[in-house]
Amino acid sequence: MTNFTRSLLNLPAELAFLTAAATAQTSADFEWPQGRRGAVSLSFDDARESQPDIGAELFERFKTKVTFYVVPSRVEPRLEGWKRLAKAGHEIANHSLVHPCSGNFAFSRDRALEDYDLGRLREELIESNRLLEEMFGNAPTAFAYPCGQSTVGRGVAAKSYVPVVAELFASGRGWLDEAANDPSYVDMAQLTGIEMDGKDFDDLLPLLKSARENGQWLVLGGHEINHEGRQTTRVGMLEQLIPYLEDPSNGFWVGTVGEVAQWVIEQREQTPAGRQR
Repeated sequence: MTNFTRSLLNLPAELAFLTAAATAQTSADFEWPQGRRGAVSLSFDDARESQPDIGAELFERFKTKVTFYVVPSRVEPRLEGWKRLAKAGHEIANHSLVHPCSGNFAFSRDRALEDYDLGRLREELIESNRLLEEMFGNAPTAFAYPCGQSTVGRGVAAKSYVPVVAELFASGRGWLDEAANDPSYVDMAQLTGIEMDGKDFDDLLPLLKSARENGQWLVLGGHEINHEGRQTTRVGMLEQLIPYLEDPSNGFWVGTVGEVAQWVIEQREQTPAGRQR
């Protein structure tokens, strides 16, 4: 008898049934393309200059496609470089119009989420999509919450803008989360995003193995792409990580956030339970 079975026997009958049912409906049963056992998306925020400079060559070398969550005003000064990334098959996604975060951060005091309402936030997301569509020819379907924060207003008047993201985008990614996404259950407007800045390959390996064992979707997030520095995903780490992910024997599907989100949505639409989410 396993510890799990023993624990079920000590639960009330109704609760034991619900616990067993929830456990049975896990991501381990989810079908990934080509028999892969899990999915990984690499994503980078803020349209940092190192992304089209250092990142473009690195990802071309490994033939890997990633997602860049960008702010339009930060793309404009290097637009031709960003267009080359888009032409190469990388996903250009939405990271808001002006990167609003809590005014608790001094850098965001003039665009504090505490001073927003849902109407203003929605208008800015639509405008950001319009500008990015003008630049790249198509509107983004993926969004990442600046600073990982998804609430506007203060106190009793505070409201989540997750519903706005759910209306406008196929997915919304968080930041500094702790676990991979269960594709059979996750709220697509609240995908978890796990930091890869400052990490070594060995730091990420347990997360990768867990995602594979559980059939999950791991969305990794970074900022700068360089050898060292603050908020930097290290080139050396990526040079270990990407070949590991791209090796078919390791069982991962590597896709942009948009690609994987589309697959998950389509697979869930094929099941009664999925159609209810």
